[in-house]
Amino acid sequence: MSLMHVTRRLEIDAGHRIMLHGSKCRHLHGHRYAIEATVCSPQAELHQSGEQAGMVLDFGFMKQEMTACIDQPCDHGFMASLADLDVLRMFAPPAQDFDLWVAGVRQQVERDGYLATTDCRVGSKLYVVPFHPTAEELARHWFQRLQPRVLERSHGLAHLDRVRVWETPNCWAEYTGDGVLSSAG
Repeated sequence: MSLMHVTRRLEIDAGHRIMLHGSKCRHLHGHRYAIEATVCSPQAELHQSGEQAGMVLDFGFMKQEMTACIDQPCDHGFMASLADLDVLRMFAPPAQDFDLWVAGVRQQVERDGYLATTDCRVGSKLYVVPFHPTAEELARHWFQRLQPRVLERSHGLAHLDRVRVWETPNCWAEYTGDGVLSSAG
């Protein structure tokens, strides 16, 4: 089967911690993440007309969707697990009752799969997810967020094939559309 693949790369700076990690990753730290989204077209089909003629999916459209799902909510922010109450306490607005605030956070994360907010201490960006924010989990999460957007923007022609998250220049994790999770490092 012939396939046509196109990939767009986006880089963000964000902090996180892996609270149960047995080594230094349990501490607050940050990364220069590079995220690559690859879309494919079965039978190497390209758009035949319109502004995407000769394309699987316009790179500009890919950039817009990656910016909306990844860059805007996460760049220069902190990604935290919903279970990491110590970190959430650091970000909680000082004028609000912590238990009420975290209950609202939990409700939105359970409903939407994440919470992106600046309604926290010193107005910092906070991105709360229902998992430990590892490269593997972020690859799966961002795949799930981008997948319907790629399908819509390509008018059904392109399918998100994989999302690769580079946590360092030497280490990456990749989630593919067939559910295969891989990593290297």
